[in-house]
Amino acid sequence: MASAQMTGDTAQRPGAQALAGSHGRARDWAEIQERMLVPLYQSVYQRLEVGAATSLLALGCRSGLALLLAAERGAQVTGEEDVAELRELAQGRGLAVSPGPAASAAGLEPAAAGFEPSPPGSEPSRAAGSAARFAPSVLDSAARFAPPALDSAARFSPSPAGVAARSAYGVARPAHSLVTVFEQLPLAERPTELVAAAARRTLPGGQVVLASWGPPERCESASVLAVAHRHAPRPPARGPFGLSAPGAMERLLNGAGLRPAGSGRVSCPFAYADLDEAVRGMLSTGLFERAVADAGEALVAKELEEALHPYVQADGSVRMVNLFRYVVAER
Repeated sequence: MASAQMTGDTAQRPGAQALAGSHGRARDWAEIQERMLVPLYQSVYQRLEVGAATSLLALGCRSGLALLLAAERGAQVTGEEDVAELRELAQGRGLAVSPGPAASAAGLEPAAAGFEPSPPGSEPSRAAGSAARFAPSVLDSAARFAPPALDSAARFSPSPAGVAARSAYGVARPAHSLVTVFEQLPLAERPTELVAAAARRTLPGGQVVLASWGPPERCESASVLAVAHRHAPRPPARGPFGLSAPGAMERLLNGAGLRPAGSGRVSCPFAYADLDEAVRGMLSTGLFERAVADAGEALVAKELEEALHPYVQADGSVRMVNLFRYVVAER
């Protein structure tokens, strides 16, 4: 079909977009990719009845959409994020987000989203500027091409002041009733230390949630993620599917002294307006940074477009069905 044909111009377009720099990657995550995980966030929050009695800490919260959704339910929310550009976007949404010592201790790759982390204690320089442009209105602009599960989230457009009222500004909590690790496990070089840090930040009787990709055979994006492995091979225990095997996340929880208390699987369709947006969204995940360092952004973007080609729909949009898994544990 004509809409799915790759011309020379089309093949080069994502490469040009991919070269937009670190702020471009952060914007792409916040505007394109982050919404794909809304079904996961909402499924966990519904199961755990997140609400006004919940004090939630998100480790590796990135630009903070999961925190916004928890705040909508009335929870007090706070997050940690090492990547300065992503942290500024979250702060621009009115969220209490600080650099994450727990993530640093776990050996998260410094270029996990295409950026170098800022020194601990440094103040964001653009939180009220560039970050503000991608404040909650991103949920509205995302709605047209988002999975159906985003519909309710897309109608949620809180003001930064409203979210801050439910965030932990000025409140230094040593521990929380719920600690989530939604996106960071595939990026962690030492996941056992990341989970141990989550356990330490959880109140007795509180809960920890870990999430990761499901089995590769249940994820259409697996063939796209293979682009990263082709340029920068990693041991089987690392990468997006390193914890997809049955019992893998449960063993991490047991090792941290936590008691697994249930699990779930959630379908998270990755839906994009067009091929260019799909390439930008995938690059923003942080899973391709080693490949980019090895082969260059333009080549990786071109190969991503080729890998995405089978998922282009008749109208030119791109859709991949993926399965994510989460595990709940109690302290």
